[in-house]
Amino acid sequence: MEGVMEENTERRTSVAVKGEAAIKPEFLTTKEKFHGLIDSEWQGCKGETTGESDMPEEVKDTSVGEPEPKRVKLDPEEEKKVEKTDRKRFRGQNKSRPHTKPTTYEEKRLCLSVIQKRECTFGDKCTFYHDVAAYMASKPADIGERCYLYETFGKCEYGLTCRFSKEHTTPDFQTTEKEDLVKAFEGRTLTKNNLSKDLQFRLRKRSVAFKKSEEYLKTLSNNKDKKRHHGNANQAEVCAPEGSADPKDENVAADKQLNTDPDNPPPVKTLGPLTDADVTKLRPCEKKQVDFRDKLYLAPLTTCGNLPFRRVCKRFGVDITCGEMAMCTNLLQGHQSEWALLKRHESEDLFGVQVEGCFPDTMTRCAELINTYADVDFVDINSGCPIDLVYKKGGGCGLMTRTRKFEQIIKGMNHVLDVPLTVKIRTGVQEKSSIAHKLIPEMKTWGVSMITLHGRSREQRYTKLADWDYINTCAELASPIPLFGNGDILSYEDAMKARETGVSGIMIARGALIKPWIFTEIKENRHWDISSSERLDILKDFTNYGLEHWGSDTRGVEKTRKFMLEWLSFMCRYIPVGLLERMPQKINERPPYYMGRNYLESLMASQNVGDWIRISEMLLGPVPKNFIFLPKHKANAYK
Repeated sequence: MEGVMEENTERRTSVAVKGEAAIKPEFLTTKEKFHGLIDSEWQGCKGETTGESDMPEEVKDTSVGEPEPKRVKLDPEEEKKVEKTDRKRFRGQNKSRPHTKPTTYEEKRLCLSVIQKRECTFGDKCTFYHDVAAYMASKPADIGERCYLYETFGKCEYGLTCRFSKEHTTPDFQTTEKEDLVKAFEGRTLTKNNLSKDLQFRLRKRSVAFKKSEEYLKTLSNNKDKKRHHGNANQAEVCAPEGSADPKDENVAADKQLNTDPDNPPPVKTLGPLTDADVTKLRPCEKKQVDFRDKLYLAPLTTCGNLPFRRVCKRFGVDITCGEMAMCTNLLQGHQSEWALLKRHESEDLFGVQVEGCFPDTMTRCAELINTYADVDFVDINSGCPIDLVYKKGGGCGLMTRTRKFEQIIKGMNHVLDVPLTVKIRTGVQEKSSIAHKLIPEMKTWGVSMITLHGRSREQRYTKLADWDYINTCAELASPIPLFGNGDILSYEDAMKARETGVSGIMIARGALIKPWIFTEIKENRHWDISSSERLDILKDFTNYGLEHWGSDTRGVEKTRKFMLEWLSFMCRYIPVGLLERMPQKINERPPYYMGRNYLESLMASQNVGDWIRISEMLLGPVPKNFIFLPKHKANAYK
């Protein structure tokens, strides 16, 4: 058997497998041997995890038995059909993923009035615990003995519900504080752009005023009326006999000359005394200026680009961060979940938000809302989202083909914003029909401050390589406006090649999810052979930031776990530098089965969901009995 294994290894290394990363032969293994070792080592580990009895069935049953039996040989045509269906089944997204509410992980919670030490407004009708002793008896066991919030800020606002409450709870169920730390953080706002209850109420009642937006939208409606009026006038001229004259022509000409048309007043007041409003009006050249050039930009990443992850990337040297894509209509309706995407940590010194929409009125009002109630350095329009839900209603990539609406959106948002407006686009909609080079010269005249170009079309999604030659062509057309390139950057060598083109900077998306230390590698021009323990420390930092952001109670712990698992579905694609036969690793190369230099490195290389859950249990304790997680992408699921 060993001889066969060696023979297979030699065959795999002598002939490069297409689409697979080149790994040193001594680390290569088979699927069965890999999962067999992972499972046997995990069962033998003591003190790092809980016993098998505490694990749910889906986590327990991750061992791989005998290899699958060989399939019966079919006709060539039937074989192709089977392969096609298999390929379709494991491509794309799991669109019908089960949505589990965070409250389902607790049968009965402690009433908030007990935590805040006030009278419960629901009285006898309240369904939550008011008896602290009864709650503590039913509460799940603490995850650890040290509370990150208590040690960092001097107090834990989750009190008795905290899953690390032993450190700050007395035997008579009273919470303690560290006065020196509490004073140090007093009056300091760590997270900005929170949605206040008052603003949420006014948004839901539609009582928020959008004065600047109404001004701009009025000019759009006036322009429509003028065009309609001119169209009718031209039609009347064609129908009128020769030599006939309209007695109103002289009056209309005079009105045009003096700009005194009562129905269509000029957008700018040209007569009368000079007022303070005329003097202090913000001109485009006086808007807040941001120097985007030669900076590393972390892409706005849906689901994974949350605030704790951005804080991890800030530690490794990213310059520009941006919130996840937010729907403009949801922001205008005061959705708490959508406003959470705008939150900004104090460490994010250059931060923007990305919005998606398809109509000038909603996008302009949304921009004014952000400008008034949020602290941002720039606002980005998502014109590159490829998903059907967004594209079919005219948003995302759909805006690239609706240039008239796109122009109105950009000009309207520019009219109401005091910060730069940026745009993210793709090469086009169809793979063989790029349109970005036609759109960019027009966007320069519309008032865009910066353009980001992803070197793929909507049709390509994330398949095939990004077209950096095309990005270079577009960068020349965009000058002097900065253009950032995006696509396939996973090492400092990829970044250097990208910078050799005419781009002003680079945006990194999947590369940052696979290895967030890529920003350090680029700035220091080196390959970092990061150890498995260092990678676990990164996950520990994410855990702490997650508990600070989402909470240290059961709801917060499980939310942190969920986003960690989403991130691990990308992080498992990383191959340690010391194992590579050829450097650097390419983003389109899938890792073969390999054994790491230690057990933890092997565990982190697993693409099995059960193994990701094991990693999360090292940091966040055992999963609840009713815990379910299905990865976002089918290709990440273990088959």
